[in-house]
Amino acid sequence: MFSKVLIANRGEIAARIIRTCRKMGIQTVAVYSEADQDSAYVSMADESYLIGKPRVSESYLNADKILDVAVKCGAQAVHPGYGLLSEHAGFARKVEEEGMTFIGPPSKVIAKMGDKVEARAEMKSAGVPIIPGTDGSVDSVEDAKRIADEFGYPVMLKAAAGGGGIGMQAVHNEQELEKAFAGNSKRAETFFGDGKMFLEKLIDKPRHIEIQVLADEHGNAIHLFERECSIQRRHQKVLEEAPSPSLSEATREKMYRSALKAVESLGYTNAGTLEFLVDQEENHYFLEMNTRLQVEHPVTEEITGVDIVEQQLRIAAKEPLSFGQEDVQRNGHAIEVRIYAEDSNTFYPSPGKLTKLRLPEGDGIRHETAICEGSEVTPFYDPMIAKLIVHGGDRQEAVERLTQAVHAYEIEGIKSNLMMLKRIVTHENFIIGDTKTDFIEVHYLPTLTK
Repeated sequence: MFSKVLIANRGEIAARIIRTCRKMGIQTVAVYSEADQDSAYVSMADESYLIGKPRVSESYLNADKILDVAVKCGAQAVHPGYGLLSEHAGFARKVEEEGMTFIGPPSKVIAKMGDKVEARAEMKSAGVPIIPGTDGSVDSVEDAKRIADEFGYPVMLKAAAGGGGIGMQAVHNEQELEKAFAGNSKRAETFFGDGKMFLEKLIDKPRHIEIQVLADEHGNAIHLFERECSIQRRHQKVLEEAPSPSLSEATREKMYRSALKAVESLGYTNAGTLEFLVDQEENHYFLEMNTRLQVEHPVTEEITGVDIVEQQLRIAAKEPLSFGQEDVQRNGHAIEVRIYAEDSNTFYPSPGKLTKLRLPEGDGIRHETAICEGSEVTPFYDPMIAKLIVHGGDRQEAVERLTQAVHAYEIEGIKSNLMMLKRIVTHENFIIGDTKTDFIEVHYLPTLTK
């Protein structure tokens, strides 16, 4: 096992990784920008190093600076967390070239699954169902219009190198496609350095279901069941739960098999997540693979008792999985909501000083955060500032605990999405488990005009 790990991330996920490392007796190294110098995770780590100015391009995306710190402090491994450099194949390769361990899959696998067109081809070859779409990138708006006519509208325009909803847009006719193509391509070029686009047939009112997998370097691979992630705003998740309240057992088993087929085909190792869209007939289609730890991993931990970060570290240290598929059992129900520093009406970020923070307490409540009362929420990073996770013996108990916790949560000094969360968790469709990816548009946004 490693004796020292550098965490190439910030905020709540850095704090989360530090806690598991501490439990395992592993020393931790934190990196931070000028804006994060007073953040809780910085003082939690055994060592902490300033790496640059507030903007991510000058700090958390500065791969060379982070690697320089890792080498000088004697870190044996680098944990990338999620976001930032976590799915940057070039960064993973540089870590490997420096003789350190990247806590994730090999860089070549990250590169393959980071290109959405190549990922689709890989999954198709493995026998995993894929959404009808282009086999390669679309080079011009004229080609895009011709292909969309063949598929029939609506279609989904996507950035080949994208993620997090960036560069992705549903289009319903030729005029919308013509307007969207150049803008999304330019946005993808800005965020990912690659403006290539591709098209998929739009699945009507789908559910977003993902399968958590673990695979070691000894040929062992298992799934840790599924998570329902259908409630989203702007293609980014707001609420996740496990298990899904909507799937039949037959569909679950099909999706587990698809996920493990993908793992085997890729030669995948470490933790990963296969994301699928499920249509109204319960057909499932590969969406993407996240080759990293997910924001929503705590809900899986709550129903399985498996510390996913610990398993990442053990797999990266070349240990075999110490348990098999039959050893993993579902226990109750867990739900996570993401707390954003943003306006519930506009979804605009709301930086500022957190003058009051009261976290709900009680049975089955878990918090993941690196902020406290008096913290400054800066405009430089993602507006997610905390996660609230609840666990219950069944879904009804979990929903009741979540409802009580969301209403007891107090934030002052900045705007937050608590109003939106309160409306979501008390909505009839959520209570009965009937959620689709258009939940916010159909059930929340119309309430803002009232």
